[in-house]
Amino acid sequence: MSDQIKVAVVTGGSSGIGRAAAKSLSQKGCRVYELSRRDHPPGGVSHLTADVTDDKQVKAAIGEIISREGRIDILINNAGFGISGAAEMTDSRDAHAQLELNLFGTDNVTRAVLPHMRSQKSGRILCVSSIAGILPIPFQLWYSVSKSAIASYVLALQNEVRPYGITVCAVLPGDIATGFTDARKKNDCGGSDYGSRVRRSVAVMEKDERTGMSPEKAGAYIAKLAMKKRSQPLKAIGFSYKAVAVLAKLLPRRLSNYVIGRIYAK
Repeated sequence: MSDQIKVAVVTGGSSGIGRAAAKSLSQKGCRVYELSRRDHPPGGVSHLTADVTDDKQVKAAIGEIISREGRIDILINNAGFGISGAAEMTDSRDAHAQLELNLFGTDNVTRAVLPHMRSQKSGRILCVSSIAGILPIPFQLWYSVSKSAIASYVLALQNEVRPYGITVCAVLPGDIATGFTDARKKNDCGGSDYGSRVRRSVAVMEKDERTGMSPEKAGAYIAKLAMKKRSQPLKAIGFSYKAVAVLAKLLPRRLSNYVIGRIYAK
């Protein structure tokens, strides 16, 4: 990427981490567009309405940005949501919806942006994964699957696009105090054998999230990472979660999974 004003696209930029990242990029001098279904961007950021699960809407929005700016230098794939409950009790439609937004929404926007980055021989793509992508959490099974898939998507994509001057990174947040917690679609599996364990697990999750890192801090980190030409392909946010990511690599999988089970599946 050159020293000219960079053009950035952020999905899910109307709230939470995405909004904070879009604002931070704008403050760094980027021309920022946020794609979401709600027209509520921070100051200095332009909104385009697009449901990232709709391929046609995504292509139209990216086409509009290209017609205005002629290029896209940064893409932050942030749009997503979470569901909770026992896998056995999760309706397949809910599981599919989780993957449709978190994973295939990411792919829709990435595929729409890549031809333009290839033609300009430069670009930076960040995809928001999660610590749950490397340490899957019981009763958040499908959320963990979607975030693990994003990490794999990034690692494979990096090798595909490297010759074209494009770099890709998966960001792994931990607990962040955003509206994500209240927006989670919960199935407490009441009346089943899982019921009390699911409710206890979700209560632990929500307590940690509500007291977690601020979205402004997480968004600023993501924006700083987006401005770099390259980085490690998987980047945890915050010292404690960086330590967790290292331990996930070093500890035997049986042990790390046992620890997660003791925290979230008692």
